[in-house]
Amino acid sequence: MLRLLRATINSWNGLIFATRSEQAIRQELFALLLTLPLAWLVGATAARRVELVAVVLLLLVVELLNTAIEKLADRLTTDHDPQIGRVKDMGSAAVGMMLLIIGLVWSSAIAERMGLL
Repeated sequence: MLRLLRATINSWNGLIFATRSEQAIRQELFALLLTLPLAWLVGATAARRVELVAVVLLLLVVELLNTAIEKLADRLTTDHDPQIGRVKDMGSAAVGMMLLIIGLVWSSAIAERMGLL
């Protein structure tokens, strides 16, 4: 039980640090707050509503991992390193792919709600 408490505290501390230091995390947390009521309006079923919120939560997960990679890379060296640049680009690509997934899921849910699907 103590291990679970420590893990929860570490997770909370990581989220707080990321929120304070990263604009993208703050924007995605704001998007998550918007998602909660919008999912009730857009989602035709309970499962669809959960899906709409879950994809935005997944975006936050991917962004947190990307941020962690970038912070670690910056800690390794402040010099320009092409390999580190490629690693950072891959993290950014992961975020971009997640944004595409969100667009697809939300677009299909909106089309479904409008009776187009």
